[in-house]
Amino acid sequence: MPSTFTDQSRQKLFFRKLHRALAPIMLGPLLLTLLTGSAFQFAELLGKQSQFRWLIQAHKGNFGPLHLEVIYPFLNSLGLLGLTITGFLMWRQVNRRPRRIS
Repeated sequence: MPSTFTDQSRQKLFFRKLHRALAPIMLGPLLLTLLTGSAFQFAELLGKQSQFRWLIQAHKGNFGPLHLEVIYPFLNSLGLLGLTITGFLMWRQVNRRPRRIS
């Protein structure tokens, strides 16, 4: 019995599923990193960085009793890299219209 999926359509489906699985997992850490880094930078510009040290601690992965400073940046960057690669591969596989030669 012949397969209904080609190798290319299986590959598209795999990248889409991987991207869909990674995106919700990475949303929280990336938003936290973005917001805490930006807020601390703003506090630093105002000269209030000593009052907002907790922001940079959260930015680096120190969440009170949970200390992830060693691994948090690497997990964040690997997740973002995975999303970038799968997003790029899905974008590249989009069926494009052939160009008209005028």
